Amino acid sequence: MFLIIVLFYSASLARSQENTRTFIPLLGEKAPQFTVQSTKGVINFPEDYAGNWTILFSHPADFTPVCSSEILELGSMQDDFDKLGIKLIVLSTDALSSHYQWIQSLETIEYKDREPVKIGFPLLPDENHEISAKYGMIHPNTSSTRAVRGVFLVDPSSRIRAIFYYPMEVGRNMDEIKRTAIALQTVDRQGVLTPANWMPGDDLLLKGYTDIAAKPSDKDVYQVIWYMTFKKLR
Repeated sequence: MFLIIVLFYSASLARSQENTRTFIPLLGEKAPQFTVQSTKGVINFPEDYAGNWTILFSHPADFTPVCSSEILELGSMQDDFDKLGIKLIVLSTDALSSHYQWIQSLETIEYKDREPVKIGFPLLPDENHEISAKYGMIHPNTSSTRAVRGVFLVDPSSRIRAIFYYPMEVGRNMDEIKRTAIALQTVDRQGVLTPANWMPGDDLLLKGYTDIAAKPSDKDVYQVIWYMTFKKLR
């Protein structure tokens, strides 16, 4: 009888742990849907952003040092993302009222000798963790109430194309996130690949094997070995 009770308890515990697990959407999947009142009005995601590249950021908490530095960096880069046709969304488990107060404070800060910036992108509340659960933003071994630093790059067809997770203690490299977005736009547009450490303007990799001997007139194509064929970016 004791053994049956132990087995029943173990099975119940396993089911309970399964139900509380954090599930992360996979690359290529449709971005999970949500509707929420943000600092810029009601957002229906991803429907409202269909046809655009979008980057969804999650952060642990308002009025914290690392998160504040990240929002200020994003604020200073808004024009860069606008020129790339990329929209920004930021979410945390704080309340909407806290977001308004935080934005008001952030917009007074002179950070890195820059003039104060206006935060033009929406901040989303997620007090009930519904959105965080859909995107795997709550990692229980880190915090059961605060989202980690997640990043989801979503393409115009509302598919997730890249995912980053950073620990709470480490600020994100916004330039790397922008570089990845540019790389994705480039490979989609030109049907190519980007090599390690690729930066916008660098040469690109062609997919598969290309016999350059058959294309002697294409001066933009070259090989370093038969399985690595490059093309100059024009």
